[in-house]
Amino acid sequence: MKLKILLPFKVFAEKVDVLRIVAESHNGSFGLLPQRLDCVAALAPGILIYETATEGEVCVAVDEGVLVKTGRDVLISVRNAIGGTDLGELHKAVEQEFLNLDEQERSVRSVLAKLEGGFITRFAAMHHE
Repeated sequence: MKLKILLPFKVFAEKVDVLRIVAESHNGSFGLLPQRLDCVAALAPGILIYETATEGEVCVAVDEGVLVKTGRDVLISVRNAIGGTDLGELHKAVEQEFLNLDEQERSVRSVLAKLEGGFITRFAAMHHE
């Protein structure tokens, strides 16, 4: 698969020959393999894992965003991402940078996540009709 991770202001990572991807949604973690059907998912803040033959397993802390898989292309657009090698440090980064929000911001993000999820579901259903 070809993976591209986009931030609002730059391309965070672009990888080819990705063997598998594990991401987190608001409903839990899910995996992508090259032969999986096309899909769209709203991502929750958490750890994104992808594996290549040359780099092995790579972990990236990501903020909320959207994942789109079409064919062998996987496009991930998130608000922020942090790369690193220590999984413990990445978990701390997720907690400090992405999850520590004041109550109003948490409420706004919750409403937006529901709107985005509903939009994605309806858009995918409309596309299949």
